[in-house]
Amino acid sequence: MDVSELPGFYAIAAADPDRLAVIDTDGAETTYGRLLARVNQVSHGLRARGLTTGDVVAGVLPNGIDAVVMIMATGQIGLYYVPINWHLTDPEVAYILDDCDAKIVVTGPDYARPGAEIGTDRLAEGQPADAPEDRTAGAVMWYTSGTTGFPKGVQRPLPGAAPEGLVPLYTWFLGEVVDLRPGDEVHLVTSPMYHSAPCAHTQFALHLGHTVVITPRFEPVNILELVERYRVSNAMMVPTMFHRMLQLPEDVRGKFDVSSLRQVIHTAAACPVAVKQQIMDWWGPVLYEYYGSTESAIAFAVKPHEWLARPGTVGRPAPTFEAKILDEAGMELPPREPGLIYVKSSLGSFEYRKDPAKTAASMRGEWYAPGDIGFLDEDGYLFLCDRRTDLIVSGGVNIYPAEIEAALLEHPAVADVAVIGVPDEEWGHNVVALVQPAEGIEPGPELTAELLEHCGPRIAKFKHPKVVEYRSRLPRTPTGKLSRSKVRETYLAEL
Repeated sequence: MDVSELPGFYAIAAADPDRLAVIDTDGAETTYGRLLARVNQVSHGLRARGLTTGDVVAGVLPNGIDAVVMIMATGQIGLYYVPINWHLTDPEVAYILDDCDAKIVVTGPDYARPGAEIGTDRLAEGQPADAPEDRTAGAVMWYTSGTTGFPKGVQRPLPGAAPEGLVPLYTWFLGEVVDLRPGDEVHLVTSPMYHSAPCAHTQFALHLGHTVVITPRFEPVNILELVERYRVSNAMMVPTMFHRMLQLPEDVRGKFDVSSLRQVIHTAAACPVAVKQQIMDWWGPVLYEYYGSTESAIAFAVKPHEWLARPGTVGRPAPTFEAKILDEAGMELPPREPGLIYVKSSLGSFEYRKDPAKTAASMRGEWYAPGDIGFLDEDGYLFLCDRRTDLIVSGGVNIYPAEIEAALLEHPAVADVAVIGVPDEEWGHNVVALVQPAEGIEPGPELTAELLEHCGPRIAKFKHPKVVEYRSRLPRTPTGKLSRSKVRETYLAEL
């Protein structure tokens, strides 16, 4: 059935109930019709518990069908849904639940909490499978990672429209930015759905009529197997995943047919140019990139052929977005001059829940600062330098850790790396590289000399690490983000 004229998941499921919606982590298949019935039952169940428009529901749920049901059920009855990272400690989860004022908490069996629902069964039990009355769009309220303090909920005003009313905007925007279209496509979820991009892309896929294949966690070989088995056409990944894929032996890589891939969208962190180029040499020109944040959404985007013409860019402002680069005094900078990135959009505003001061501090009038340093070229393409908080100033010169990490990651002996600035009386800061060697590589002075020699033709001498140390593993989030602030704190505490 042609779904291109149908306004999103709820209409598609009603018109084409036998269409395959979700392939779960255990291979179980759920059609659009059965998924909609479950979504409707849970919507009725939430209302039966007394929840009304604007109330908050939280989920501590692993990747799987229940996570999908909660997103789509809250999304049609005007509720805020807060997905919570199941890796957090009990006090961290308790903080978010208290801060968001969740009236209902749904968890997986392994994450049970007093008073919480285990899965969606009890909410759905005895409830009708038809659509609830007075349907109105809800919203997901994601909590920021909290690397610089307690996490805060990023809350947007509820649209005040039927869920279907938003779909034309989604469809247009995704088509413009990443060439995604309604139809018989297959989307692969590779990351935890408590993060904004994987969660949002799951919603988008269902509104476009795609089949969603869900993995419990990222494993390179398993991802390649799923791509081949289900003829996956689009997926959302992060640069760390590409690096792990490239570490697979050539004979393993060659086993799998990845020719079905048309859009592999990546975000969350800067991707080293060499890594992205190697993936496109392998998969073809299918890598779409966007840059943004939980607060700003998709602010910049670049398609494969644009990137190949300007390696390293994260793109031009997405539709409805404007951008500018400012110095510390708020003066706009000319092309190729690095400064703080500011963006604004006509799509709507956000606020940090219960924290107007933090909301105000992140804004300059209508302009939002994601906290990154970058520059625009003469054609308006953005190039990232690094996080403002991770900037190293050594001998009065700005040094961007991401640039050094990208150079080191090109060496086959490096599995992962974190570059930090360590206080030094003479220089202000010294550049220190903490390297996780690839499997079977012995760390030591010989490897250090080899890595520094490798940096020679790639980055200027003043950017070379003064110290190289080795770690068995570096801490990354399940979506591949490296918190250099935590790495730096641990390193300084060990001195």
